[in-house]
Amino acid sequence: MSDTQLVKMPGAGTLAEHHEFFMAAALREAERGLYTAQPNPRVGCVLVKHGQIIGRGFHQQTGQAHAEANALLAAGPAAAGSTAYVTLEPCSFVGRTPSCADALVQAGVKAVVYAMTDPHVGNRGKGLAKLVAAGVEVTGPVLEASARALNPGHIKRYETGMPFVRLKLAMSMDGKTALANGASQWITGAAARHDVQLLRARSSAVVTGVQTVIDDDPALTVRAAGLQIELAELAAGIARPIVVLDSNQRMPATARLMNHPQTLIACGEDLCRGGPQAANVLGVKRAADGRLDLTDLLAQLAARDCNEVLFECGATLAGSLVCSRLVDEIVLYVAPRFMGKDARSLLNLPTIDTMGDLVELMITDVRSVGKDLRLTLKIGES
Repeated sequence: MSDTQLVKMPGAGTLAEHHEFFMAAALREAERGLYTAQPNPRVGCVLVKHGQIIGRGFHQQTGQAHAEANALLAAGPAAAGSTAYVTLEPCSFVGRTPSCADALVQAGVKAVVYAMTDPHVGNRGKGLAKLVAAGVEVTGPVLEASARALNPGHIKRYETGMPFVRLKLAMSMDGKTALANGASQWITGAAARHDVQLLRARSSAVVTGVQTVIDDDPALTVRAAGLQIELAELAAGIARPIVVLDSNQRMPATARLMNHPQTLIACGEDLCRGGPQAANVLGVKRAADGRLDLTDLLAQLAARDCNEVLFECGATLAGSLVCSRLVDEIVLYVAPRFMGKDARSLLNLPTIDTMGDLVELMITDVRSVGKDLRLTLKIGES
């Protein structure tokens, strides 16, 4: 998990440039836990002495050593007198692992540069306060935006009580998702489908609707062979709930998801009340229109330590998410082909009569994925 190869910053540079150079190295370490650290945050640490990295570490998996502990282990006794660059405020409390703030103090680290404070209610500011009280020089935040981008779910869950919601969509150039007869495999190419595997792997839960199950009988699993990343087997083996919204109990008994141990059937509380609660049933409040209340569903998933939730669903559920503005990010794959006027559309949205009522989107990223385009978008202010 750690690489002790010495790295020295080229040139003299200012103190700010010095901090940014080594924090960038810590962020690269944190990225190594992108698909395996959940529900814990992705954190990286490098120890620097005399302008050289003497120890690296990242948090690989919940219950295992944190990034700071791995970097200290890699550096050994040389850690004394070093500066630690950490992408998230070191933890102040003892949980399944010891306190990282205490470990840094005990190792004789003289300074800590951090990227962002921890929004966790049990640690917020306390880790930094512990370091200061022990006489450790503390500097930060440094490259805070990059650090926050690594952990959108951890941040949102502890700041709002809700998970970060990502909606995956795929369409043809004329905005269609399936032929009129329902055939949709495959609109996009193999590279885009591999990319979706990565979206699933970084998610704490995957959500779909029962109509998608009826139409497509998807598996929605993470397959190690499809990831092509470091720690692929570990990432694929993480238990991620696959949630099927089934407000009126239409889930086919023969569906592939019925054989998946992590499948949760989300139905109305009225249908669950009064009978035995099966382990794979999630009772959700109903909205005024009789559908399942998506806000209640997401709050329940957050209570189950789900940081990032991925929706892979049909036009109706996707439209409800967009209309309710519960989506933090849309990942849209666009295939270079036309499917015709009778093919099924991307979203079921209500009729919009005036241009002022259009749902505005902000494009945050555009790139080619094989033969397809991938657009990353956010919904604009209403």
